[in-house]
Amino acid sequence: MRFPLLFSPFRIGAVEFKNRIVSTGHGTRLADRLVNDRLVAYHRARAKGGAGLIISEVAGVHDTAYYVGGTLKIDTDDALPGYRRLAEAVHEFDCRIIGQLFHAGRELAMMPDGSLPVSYSASDTPYERLHGVPRAMPKALIAEIVRGYAAGAARMVEAGLDGVEIVGAHGYLLAQFLNPRINRRADEYGGSVANRARLILDIASAVRPVLGKRLMGLRFSASEPGLPGGLDEAETHGVLALMAPHFDYLNVTIGSYSAIGSTLHTVPTMAMEPGYVAPLAGSVKARFGKPVLVSGRINRPDIAETIIAAGQADMCALTRGLIADPELPNKARAGRVEDIRACIGCNQACIGHNHKGVSISCIQHPETGRELEYGELRRAQILKRVLIAGGGPAGLKFAAVAASRGHDVTLYEREAQFGGQVRLAEKLPGRAEFGGIVLHLRREAERAGAKLLRGAALDAATVRRAQPDAVILATGARPRALDLPGGTEGAHVVEAWQVLAGRANIGGSVVVADWRCDWVGLGLAEMLARDGRKVRLCVAGYMPGETIQQYVRDEWLGRLHKLGVEIVPLARLAGADADSVYFEHMPSGEPIVCEGVDTLVTAMARESDADMEGELADFAGEVRLIGDCLSPRTAEEAVLDGLKAAWVL
Repeated sequence: MRFPLLFSPFRIGAVEFKNRIVSTGHGTRLADRLVNDRLVAYHRARAKGGAGLIISEVAGVHDTAYYVGGTLKIDTDDALPGYRRLAEAVHEFDCRIIGQLFHAGRELAMMPDGSLPVSYSASDTPYERLHGVPRAMPKALIAEIVRGYAAGAARMVEAGLDGVEIVGAHGYLLAQFLNPRINRRADEYGGSVANRARLILDIASAVRPVLGKRLMGLRFSASEPGLPGGLDEAETHGVLALMAPHFDYLNVTIGSYSAIGSTLHTVPTMAMEPGYVAPLAGSVKARFGKPVLVSGRINRPDIAETIIAAGQADMCALTRGLIADPELPNKARAGRVEDIRACIGCNQACIGHNHKGVSISCIQHPETGRELEYGELRRAQILKRVLIAGGGPAGLKFAAVAASRGHDVTLYEREAQFGGQVRLAEKLPGRAEFGGIVLHLRREAERAGAKLLRGAALDAATVRRAQPDAVILATGARPRALDLPGGTEGAHVVEAWQVLAGRANIGGSVVVADWRCDWVGLGLAEMLARDGRKVRLCVAGYMPGETIQQYVRDEWLGRLHKLGVEIVPLARLAGADADSVYFEHMPSGEPIVCEGVDTLVTAMARESDADMEGELADFAGEVRLIGDCLSPRTAEEAVLDGLKAAWVL
């Protein structure tokens, strides 16, 4: 076996796990307070895929605990039927399941009716990210919440779960009590380390008697980088010295949701080193001798194997790896490593969907979160010959799914390489992993039996000669011609794609006009600044990266700040001349003038490349447009379009 440690059994107390692969608790937005069929199907897919342990997402133990709409509840008996079905579904595949018990504390955003809630914390210490001021928790409420943890644990036991996990990580309530800069209480729950750890110890004492032989774990942040006054590793070890003896295992993570700079570590992007939290977990394991779980950019089985071999952890969280590929464990165990659809750390449809208030998915694998609709691939009743124009994400996903359903599929890509815009995106600093989406989709299509042709353009004449049953147009988008009120006479103007492709001569002083507010403007600004150029990034929105996931955006903004990139928000491009670029301030209409400019780089709206649709107007077969060819959007929609079109063919 290629990963002997990762696939060796492991026992914690009376509970044995068939391997060391964990899906840690993460928000899915699939359920609305109660476990439902969608959430059961989601976790069942990962259990079927070979995971050894699934830790279900946070469940509120009290009315004051709910931090976002749809947070699971465990504070009333109506939660029991759903949890019971969840446990049965996971146990069917010899996978263990543990439920998280949770209170958000001050990390509350909004009530279902849109009003701001009253949040509670150790003290009334203001917090930066959500601009809130909590109410200091009265001792009577503390006692009530402790009872809520015990009652929630009892319900999880009754439902058949294998244990519970107390969430003391990421700046939520229990972490707020541990931090002396947040917890300024003068009673027995504040001051000394023992007092600040008292709430967790009270909870552990209340929960333990209801568990029997089931497990009780503690999830905590080993440090809180980026949080002003955040706990460091030494302080964490100080409180763990009191807490660790009371728990069966320790689940090590990093970061806090209380500050923008620290949230970057809670769901680390592709800019973070793979497995970078493991040394912190190793220190915990060495000092406290407890079974240790670890998470933090562990997206491949070889990384997990290395961490376990180094003695840094006993079990590894490949959570986003399992979101991208629920079959990751089965493939790794069978030695099919090349077939694993590795997470690329884009955060777009996993945590990105959560922040939008919609259910979880994956841009590479839109079946995730849609298991009830697309969980079981069906062979087509009528097999067809299909030609595809375009080998970007949309065309490749269609080819993979359609060929898997038994259709005869041939894909034509006019360029020498597959990938479309992905080939440009991966050229940006820190974005090389993004190219994985094409690598994975191409392999899936080839494995399914699709014929993939490079350097071969599909045209209307070829379609008429071949007479297929269906033609899929996945020809993407192209830059839209500039049409500015002030014109660009005398200006040196280049388009973003030209720069990314290395086909542009750029001067020393650059203005990037970013209409898209996505990864393009951010990436161009960083790339040009790293080349030693003076860069001004002028954005037709509130901020650069406005449309992409906030941790990706915020980490990128930090890099641009260090590089000295000047950012001008709310700037609509109006024109340019030989040495100046002119913008209109979007709310006021007043001019913004950037002087001393050598080159204007434009990252503007695109237009669909759908010319072939008109050329096939007299074609008798089916013609379908997918991806940017249908409407310019993102890679996520392109892949989803490919799935949907192939599913109904």
